[in-house]
Amino acid sequence: MSNKIAFDALWDESPIDVTPEVNFIWSIANKLRGSYMPDKYGDVIIPMTILRRLECALEPHKEVVLAKFAENPNYPPKAMYRISGYQFYNTSPYTLKELCNEPDNIKSNFKVYIQGFSAEVQEIFNGLEMFSHIDKMDKDGCLFSVVQAFADLDLDPKTYDSIKMGYIFEHLIGKFYQNVDAGQFYTGRDIIKCLVAVLISEGCDDIFDDGKVVTVCDQACGTGGMLSTAYSFIKHYNPSADVRLFGQEFMPQSYAVGLAEMMIKGQNIENFRNADTFKEDCFSNIKMRFVLENPPFGTPWAGKDAKAGQEDAVRNEFKRGKDGRWGAGLPSGGDSQLIFMQSAIDKMDDKVGRAAIIENGSPLFTGGTASGESQIRRWILEQDLLEAIIALPTDLFYNTGIATYVWILSKNKRPERKGYVQLIDATTIFHKLRKAAGNKKNELLPEDRSKIVKLYTAFEENEYCKIFKNEEFMYREYTVMQPLQRSYAITEERIDQMLADGTLNSVYDPAKVDELEEQGAQISVKDKMKLDKLYEQKPVYEAIISALQDAASDEVYLSPEVFMPVLRKALAKVTDDKKLLDKIADGLSVMDKNAEIQRDKHGEILYDKASKDTEFVPYEESIDEYMAREVLPHVPDAKAFWEEKVDAKKPVIKTGAEIPFTQYFYKYEQPVPSEELAKQFTELEQSVSQRIAKLFG
Repeated sequence: MSNKIAFDALWDESPIDVTPEVNFIWSIANKLRGSYMPDKYGDVIIPMTILRRLECALEPHKEVVLAKFAENPNYPPKAMYRISGYQFYNTSPYTLKELCNEPDNIKSNFKVYIQGFSAEVQEIFNGLEMFSHIDKMDKDGCLFSVVQAFADLDLDPKTYDSIKMGYIFEHLIGKFYQNVDAGQFYTGRDIIKCLVAVLISEGCDDIFDDGKVVTVCDQACGTGGMLSTAYSFIKHYNPSADVRLFGQEFMPQSYAVGLAEMMIKGQNIENFRNADTFKEDCFSNIKMRFVLENPPFGTPWAGKDAKAGQEDAVRNEFKRGKDGRWGAGLPSGGDSQLIFMQSAIDKMDDKVGRAAIIENGSPLFTGGTASGESQIRRWILEQDLLEAIIALPTDLFYNTGIATYVWILSKNKRPERKGYVQLIDATTIFHKLRKAAGNKKNELLPEDRSKIVKLYTAFEENEYCKIFKNEEFMYREYTVMQPLQRSYAITEERIDQMLADGTLNSVYDPAKVDELEEQGAQISVKDKMKLDKLYEQKPVYEAIISALQDAASDEVYLSPEVFMPVLRKALAKVTDDKKLLDKIADGLSVMDKNAEIQRDKHGEILYDKASKDTEFVPYEESIDEYMAREVLPHVPDAKAFWEEKVDAKKPVIKTGAEIPFTQYFYKYEQPVPSEELAKQFTELEQSVSQRIAKLFG
């Protein structure tokens, strides 16, 4: 069955046009003009659309519910669910149309109507501050017209299933929130379908068993679009499957839309939570068959810009090590994408779990060798969890045009994939939208998605696809140094360089004195004490410089053993501090291949830290081979050092990982020959001259 998904026409519902509905709802927003700023229209229109959707769903059994409530106001909620046909109900006699029959009392009646909903729905509208919006619209004189307009809107689930309703919400959110931060954009259905198609095209034969329970989770679920699309795909191929959806969403507006659709879809609403994934895993005891996520890009988890309590929660979870959700490491505090990715891996079923995560380019390469980002990538590769990375076209999202990448993660790689990562460049596989929607100028049509899925399942190298061993993206960081060979001399040039390098700052720091003196009368007591101490040391500082200048000569010494007696004699009247003398000697030295090679007391060669360089060596390459090819031809006496202590209390980490995706698909373009450029410039100059002559006669 998996192959069928990969190579058939890729099931897709018939093209859906929701333009009339969206335009009608959009027109209602005009009634808010003067009361709300345009960027706030969505704060009213989205909740009202949800309300009308729920109302239309309840309409067939409304009278029966009212009758049962009149008979027994304490009738159990779950029993009332069976009467309403959904996991919610409303015991108020009002509807939006009925509210319009009493214009003078519409504000109070509207609140009574909302209070008539079951607890879960009231929670939605409380989170969306619906009562405050009712008060504001009533005060500004637009409440009646808004309610009247929505009363005429047909959103019956029989007419608009979850897929079509998803398109309506997609368009509305795209319109109302197209100027939000790039980290908070809505994921279009075309993108989600591509992810789901790729995800279930391999390693998923079990989900087509009769009555199979299939769990799908999204820990940054927004309005639940990924969950709904996965549900539709799986149910299309296996109508008997019991697809159970699990979602967490922090933003109340998105959560409200998603919860309403989960209610109508008949999903267990206990599995859809308004929660901060940084702070809790609402389903910690459940492992998921599929995880789908598009976590926010570039949003902080630490520091002043993080939301209250997030940093403490993340760090406390990290202390649990491998028993926690992000035991591989923490990325820098300004970007949480790799935290979400680790959390997704934690949710994946240990035997058959699969995940598709959308990220921007940052998680591919950000951070040095020992950084959290590098170590998380290293762990993912070492655990052989990464199947593929797919580069998507730009301009696919409503609120950003940046490059995005899909990470396909798996705990059930097929045999030929084990130990390998597939890179797919799908940046040119798309169709242009007839009309741009915000930043969204491109879309993935069924034929585009089919091409991407076939590239993925074929697992063959071509112009769009590259395949590498996991180790290709790992490296070791070596320190390369040259033997310690330094010459010593007391010359004006070397004295000046020594002072510029701050060698004597421990005695007297002129820059620090200037900084403290600039404070003037505002200087603190503590800083005043520092300044006085520096003043006390100034004579010593000046005496050292004067003594060195008096001893200046052109003579060069090729070892410290020969030079130190000369230096001690020159500074005999100023200082006999051995540490200071050694520091001054070092400040007066330069690398010199003619000097003696310095050794320790055991006769071992000492190496010059000033010559330190860093080399990043491919994980599987011998350091000897690398040095012979890259370093020794230029520096014949260089030596490489590498020591890693990952488990020590103070770890020294020198193995890292990065995935420079674009490097593997770079295509060299021959520059335009200089003759051709000269010809073009000449033609352009002639054209400009002709136009000027024509213009001025």
